[in-house]
Amino acid sequence: MPGYRGRGTGGGAGERTPRAGVAAYRTTMTADRLRPRRADVVLAAVLAAVMVGATAIAAQHQPERRPFGFLAVTLIVLSAAALAWRSTRPVGALVGTIVPIWIYWAANFPGGPVFLAQLVALVTVIWTGRRAIAWTALAAGFVGFGFLAPAIAGEQRPTLAGALALAAWLLLLGTVSEVVKARRERAAEAARTRAEEERRRASERRIAIARELHDVLAHHISLINVQAGVALHLLDERPEQARTALAAIKEASRESLGELRSVLELLRHGNEAAPRAPAPGLAALDGLAERTSAAGVPVTVDVDGEPRPVPAAVGLAAYRIVQEALTNVTRHARGAAATVRISYAPTELAVEISDDGRGTGAAPGIGTGSGLVGMAERAAALGGEVDAGPRPGGGFTVRARLPLPEARSDGRVPEETGMHA
Repeated sequence: MPGYRGRGTGGGAGERTPRAGVAAYRTTMTADRLRPRRADVVLAAVLAAVMVGATAIAAQHQPERRPFGFLAVTLIVLSAAALAWRSTRPVGALVGTIVPIWIYWAANFPGGPVFLAQLVALVTVIWTGRRAIAWTALAAGFVGFGFLAPAIAGEQRPTLAGALALAAWLLLLGTVSEVVKARRERAAEAARTRAEEERRRASERRIAIARELHDVLAHHISLINVQAGVALHLLDERPEQARTALAAIKEASRESLGELRSVLELLRHGNEAAPRAPAPGLAALDGLAERTSAAGVPVTVDVDGEPRPVPAAVGLAAYRIVQEALTNVTRHARGAAATVRISYAPTELAVEISDDGRGTGAAPGIGTGSGLVGMAERAAALGGEVDAGPRPGGGFTVRARLPLPEARSDGRVPEETGMHA
């Protein structure tokens, strides 16, 4: 048992070591919080010099008061020195500035700017939100410096006018401090609001760029994948026909790289640089249909209503929705035929993409991608909506409704992209 007791003693010592470390850490943190800040030390030294120098000059014209000697200077310096802790201990600093000067005033030393340190400490307490303490200190100062100190020094009580003047001065000081604090809080709140708005805008830009990357890469890579499969199938049996598939792969990769460069340029420079090429819109749907048809999904484009210019954002959203829908058809309903219908209404642009479901594979839009989510986000950003689902008898349909602004008297709209021919 002695051996066991010895091991227990050693273990206890080992267990006390972490506790001692925690205690030492807490002691260090407390010491750091109590340590004066350099800026406050400099402020205290400057105010001490100003208070002592100005009061020494003023004392030459106050022969009726006690001589301005070592004790008076010490009290002023002690009051100013308390400001060294105004950031870490504002209430303690306020008390430290008041007590020496109250003794100074009760001892009937010469008047001067001896209250500067108290004013700074009082403003600091109000700015840190301790209003009750600050206003209590103002009330105590009114009584202590206006009545108690003169009584101890054997002076007459202040007249009613003097008391009112002192009260008005203290009230003005507290009110100005409150006003400055309120303005600082409003400025800080405005800065926080601006920062939050910047973060929100940055998040929206990231989402928009991610959506663009998804739409661009998903469509073109799907076409490349389909054409690569066709080329591999034809390479041995009919090599002369594989050229068409390889040409389609080259064209899709070229356009994918071009659009990818535009998105990366936007990501690199933000809004500093204008895009090198116009964003795709309704006028580019024919080219999109041709490329998708070349990939093995015949696409027909129909237009209802009188075509007219639409805003760039609406044209881009319509194009991307059609592009994503055709990408889904290419992926999941290979061999099906698709129809794209653009309908111009007085107040909205309707886009419908449907396939006949003759291909194999899952229905478009069913999978792990974020295509339908991206379509819905694009439409919602413009105040529109997207509806997607299977067709009776087979196939899949995507419908989007995008609001249009009223045309101006000259028939133009902001940021127009042109109209689909």
